[in-house]
Amino acid sequence: MGRHSYDYGVIGNCAFLAFVDKQTNIDWMCWPRFDSSFIFGGMLDKNKGGEFSIKPADESFETEQYYVENTNVICTEVTCESGKYKVTDFAPRFYQYDRYYRPLMLIRKVEPIEGQPRIRAICHPVGEYGNTKPERSMGSSHIRYLGLDKQMRLTTNISLNYLIHDEYFVLNDTKYMVLTYGPPMEAPLAETCDAFYNKTVAYWRKWVKSTSISTFHQKMMIRSALILKIHQYEDTGAIIAAATTSLPESPGSTRNWDYRFCWMRDTFYTLNAFNNIGHFEELEKYFNYITNIVYNEGDRYQPLYGISPSSKLVEVELDLEGYQGNKPVRIGNDAYTHIQNDVYGQVLVSLLPLFTDGRFIITERFESKNLIIKCLDMMEQTMEEKDAGLWEFRNLAQYHTYTYLFHWAGACAAYKMATAMKDEAIAKRAVKIRDVAAKKIEESYVPSKKGYAQAIGVDRMDASTLQLIMMSFVHGDTQKAKDHLVALEKELAASKGLFYRYKHQDDFGEPETTFLICAFWYVEALACVGRVPEAIEYFENLISYANHVGLLSEDVDDKDGSMWGNFPQAYSHVGLINAGNRIANKLDLPSFY
Repeated sequence: MGRHSYDYGVIGNCAFLAFVDKQTNIDWMCWPRFDSSFIFGGMLDKNKGGEFSIKPADESFETEQYYVENTNVICTEVTCESGKYKVTDFAPRFYQYDRYYRPLMLIRKVEPIEGQPRIRAICHPVGEYGNTKPERSMGSSHIRYLGLDKQMRLTTNISLNYLIHDEYFVLNDTKYMVLTYGPPMEAPLAETCDAFYNKTVAYWRKWVKSTSISTFHQKMMIRSALILKIHQYEDTGAIIAAATTSLPESPGSTRNWDYRFCWMRDTFYTLNAFNNIGHFEELEKYFNYITNIVYNEGDRYQPLYGISPSSKLVEVELDLEGYQGNKPVRIGNDAYTHIQNDVYGQVLVSLLPLFTDGRFIITERFESKNLIIKCLDMMEQTMEEKDAGLWEFRNLAQYHTYTYLFHWAGACAAYKMATAMKDEAIAKRAVKIRDVAAKKIEESYVPSKKGYAQAIGVDRMDASTLQLIMMSFVHGDTQKAKDHLVALEKELAASKGLFYRYKHQDDFGEPETTFLICAFWYVEALACVGRVPEAIEYFENLISYANHVGLLSEDVDDKDGSMWGNFPQAYSHVGLINAGNRIANKLDLPSFY
């Protein structure tokens, strides 16, 4: 038995994502939105999750799965006793009629390679998280699935009787299966699928060519950029933390959360990642999402929001088996009710590119004035307020160092914006808040450890304070930064660059797995203090935890290298991009455009 891994390739078109397992099954896919019920959810319940597979009659078979180079198109080759065939899966995405075409359409192309493989194609979608099984009826060249919110249709050149009755057949020519939600495909089948494939491959390759990625582990950087791209819900610009829910952070831990939402604190790091690869379009869409969210809010900002402002995040548990039997299965996320005060500084830091990046036009900058004032107001009002912190403790409120870091960083950003607007009142106020926040951060310093603790009044360490070095609150070339990093290593470093968030007991016990984003922060901090050879060594180990197609989970078990947590974790890929870029800058490596 190898270490636990998520054996999925993930495809998407910025309207939906689908998970294809090594046996060709679509094991997870939500329609019509990232946060909708699954249509296929075998990942969380083999009985209620439906199925969409193209498997051979032979009981034993081997598969190889890979991406078409520099795309989000996945291929699964199946070798069995009767022959060999290839399944190509993709979500169409390309530019036409002055806009992006990204339909709710999953295309599966099945091609014989050797012999005459006998296969069976099964397509059983479900609704309402497995509680609805739609009625099937045959059309002339399609199967209709009735009883869901919209009509779903499978258009195919496979015998409809074979599909309706789940029968085996000999694959002796190319077959196509096009599953649609709402508007069906009514164009010529083979010709349209092949044209969509060619256009989709061309789109992704052109997108990759437009990135600015250095030669440092370029292949992994490109895959991370591609997977991050399809986690953006293009209609609103939101970028979700992950497309899955309730994949456990460790077996039996009950740390099973719904990540199909957009966390405000991720904004700064995600925007930074897109900036690091020279991508403005995604950055602009994400910025528009953030500004729309915060302009619509009252005084308080939630730590996370849905992919549109009306999204309901109320947390409920579903009657599903759970991933490998790990319950509970949750949809929604109660963290939206938490007090997490770093969010105000995060918004301000995210706004800063409006004033420092000439690609944004002048009017966009100056309409932000009221938003700046609103964030400064909230930072002042919450300066003496305990909060749940970035790890979203459910029963522990503290004066978190990380929160004060973003009060400080947000105030620094507000000062720069005020200077650009020539607004002396805002600038003066920002300086005052910055200085108060800096004093609060220093209150968390533990002289005996020569490091900054998780919060004021405690001495335990927290990986989030790596950000003090990365954001130059303590400059990397100072002894204080080097000492702080050593203090963190003593308590939280695992093997070969893996890093724990914290080690103390929380609402669910002591964390059992390391957190990949923290490991990438650690790599960045090492580079900042000049320990570049270690940063490279650990970076190279961290990317070895990726699955067979280069995708990263949220957590890694230090003991056996197993993947856990929601997958693929956009935040982990953001961390990889930012850490890789930091090292490349230290090595002065060229970028290729």
